[in-house]
Amino acid sequence: MSPLRAVIFDVDGTLVDSERHGHRVAFNRAFEAFDLPYRWDEDTYGELLHTTGGQRRIDGYLAGQGVDEAERARLAPALHARKTEILEELVDGGRIEVRPGVARLLDELAGEGVALAVGTTGSRRWVERLLRRMLPDVSWTVMVTGDDVTERKPHPEVFSVALERLGLDGPPGAVVVEDSGEGVAAARAAGTCCVVVVNGYTADHDLAGADLVVAGFGEPDAPAGVVDDPHATGCDGILTAGLLRMLVERRPQ
Repeated sequence: MSPLRAVIFDVDGTLVDSERHGHRVAFNRAFEAFDLPYRWDEDTYGELLHTTGGQRRIDGYLAGQGVDEAERARLAPALHARKTEILEELVDGGRIEVRPGVARLLDELAGEGVALAVGTTGSRRWVERLLRRMLPDVSWTVMVTGDDVTERKPHPEVFSVALERLGLDGPPGAVVVEDSGEGVAAARAAGTCCVVVVNGYTADHDLAGADLVVAGFGEPDAPAGVVDDPHATGCDGILTAGLLRMLVERRPQ
């Protein structure tokens, strides 16, 4: 049996380029809809991304603006619900795109019988709608979202639940594909290999412990930059099933 049995993908910033011109825009429009004065520019939003989970992000920001706990308890869920509605409109309008190389890698993994899973702290409503529209032909064996867990990354719960639902007797046969330092920490705590596909917001994160760091999934005619290859895989900037299998084989257990 192949040592690579499953790959668990984060969604926002990993499979899809959704943060800068998707979530950030939706948050700002939600603030506007509630007649609130807050607006998140690109740099501010990059800092806020260290708080995982959209509602937690809003709550933490409002706390920093001096909003009391009772008002935050009312505002944060309402803002997040409106933000999700706006984000769905952006998806339907074609404002969010799958990152280059994603479809190729998913097809390759599925063709080799590797289980495909999602592990994200985003809301199920958003994640399911996004993936149905952006990757309609992909069959996900397991999908774990923020609705299924109580903890947010860097806590490993989302990946531990995914591993359990995949029916794996342990984490060594799985690889997590993430985009952030919080994701790396969660994957390490869950005991899995972790490949990081950075984006403009996460390139400067602390990615210590990642098994491979690349600037993208890569295509045969457009390989991505290799940021760090600690296991000396010889990655040429194109993520493949064979490369992920090699990481599982080489990573010390």
